[in-house]
Amino acid sequence: MTTKHLNPLYWKKSALVSLLIGFFVLWFLFFDTYSLSTRYQLESRKSELIERTKELEQKTEELEQKIEDLENNPDLLEKIAREEYGMRKPGETVYRIKPAE
Repeated sequence: MTTKHLNPLYWKKSALVSLLIGFFVLWFLFFDTYSLSTRYQLESRKSELIERTKELEQKTEELEQKIEDLENNPDLLEKIAREEYGMRKPGETVYRIKPAE
């Protein structure tokens, strides 16, 4: 093989252009900041975040409904106060029964 074949100055222009295009294609597909793998990862992360947002919006709606129920239903508020916090009315005696084991 002669040194002419190794020196890029002696190559045909079409070969140089093809090599340059090939280099840029490989660069943008694999090595660039927004390569195919990076785009795939970002797209999957986006899908996960959209799904998580939907779940949190649903949970927010449920919590807003609970708040509304507590504001409009004094019996529910009293039930929670008694069951969760052990509160009682004045003059009332509370008996706690332990479950059988």
